[in-house]
Amino acid sequence: MASVNKAIIIGNLGRDPELRYTPSGTAVANFPVATTNRYKDSSGENRESTEWHNIVLWGRQAELAKEYLSKGRAVYIEGRIQTRNYQDKDGIERWRTEIVGQMMQFLGSRSDGGSGGGGASTGSSYTPPEPPKEKDNSAFDNTVDDDDLPF
Repeated sequence: MASVNKAIIIGNLGRDPELRYTPSGTAVANFPVATTNRYKDSSGENRESTEWHNIVLWGRQAELAKEYLSKGRAVYIEGRIQTRNYQDKDGIERWRTEIVGQMMQFLGSRSDGGSGGGGASTGSSYTPPEPPKEKDNSAFDNTVDDDDLPF
C-alpha cells in the first residue's frame, strides 16, 4: 500500500527567513508561517485560532525565500511533514515538526508585507481550479413529467 505525506500551507511569515549553508555549500532556509482559522463560537462571538508551522527550504528555493520573503508576507508552501530530534545546548533531547517545502509561491505584492516579487513561484506551478461556468440553458425546457421517468 502506498502512503502520502503532503502538507499545503497558505499563511504569513512570522519572521524573515534565516539562511544558512551546509558544509557542502547547500543553502537551507528556516522560517515560521502562521495560519489563522476564523470562526464563531457557541455564543456567536468571532474567534481566531492561529497555528505556527516551521518551514524548511533547501537549495535555490531557500535562497529565493531569503531574497524575496520577509515578515508578514503571504506565501503558499507545499511539501512534506517531517519530525526530527536534536539535543539543545543543555543536552536535552528535543523534537521539532517541520514542513519541508517542495514548492513555494509568493502571494500578494511587495507592499503586502515585505520586499518580495508578487506572484513569483518556484517548483511546480499551482493554480486553483476555477468553478465550472454555468451554461445558458434558457432555450431548453428542463421540466420533467412523471411520464418521462423510466420507472
